Amino acid sequence: MRPPRRVAIVQSSYVPWKGYFDLVNLADVFVLLDDVQYTRSDWRNRNRIKTADGLRWLTIPVSVKGRFGQRIDETRIADSRWRKRHWRSLEQAYARAPWFEQQRDRFRALYLDSTEEALSTVNRRFIEAICAALGITTSVTSSTEYGVQVAADPSDRVAALVAAVGGSEYVSGPRARAYLRLEPFHVRGVTVSYIDYDGYPEYHQLHGPFEHQVSVLDLLFNEGPDAWRYMKSFTAEPPLVAAGP
Repeated sequence: MRPPRRVAIVQSSYVPWKGYFDLVNLADVFVLLDDVQYTRSDWRNRNRIKTADGLRWLTIPVSVKGRFGQRIDETRIADSRWRKRHWRSLEQAYARAPWFEQQRDRFRALYLDSTEEALSTVNRRFIEAICAALGITTSVTSSTEYGVQVAADPSDRVAALVAAVGGSEYVSGPRARAYLRLEPFHVRGVTVSYIDYDGYPEYHQLHGPFEHQVSVLDLLFNEGPDAWRYMKSFTAEPPLVAAGP
């Protein structure tokens, strides 16, 4: 088996949007960078769904008081009742979605049959389950598995992680253009590419005007086995743009 070539490295998020899974699908190895600082009011513990009353946040309550600087993989869930609340919200919002019944057992078990209290572990379980539902076979790993020391320069650390995985190409979200330094990658013989999130097609969606910026669960419940058709990573031409020199 050839060594991994393309690597993506991102913090875990709660039931992320479809673009997150396009990034996963484009990689040979996907690394969850959860040994970095947890950020409040971010996607680590929340996401949005569409409801009859408009967009709604689903937020996992986490313990943050007196824990400034805690890592994502150190963040603990503060109230286990979120599971029943979120599942009830999903049932109410998507009961009439064409493929909700087909997906019900898979996701009901994730919500109601687990007692896990670590946010990072919960996120990973959902990410892996969604990958399976989408037919994505990329290996999902954790940054702590590679023994790479935390560096003062984030770009240097990411480049070191790519090298530790055995990658020759690093693929990133487009926002990284603003801060990613290319030199640490170049000195390790690693090329850098950015995913292009523009031009997603619309799909059948409940509850008013179309909205792209929602959890991928919306796509799965509405399109089921055809969900891949409304993503960008399953096409013959990967939606990647090479970084400049």
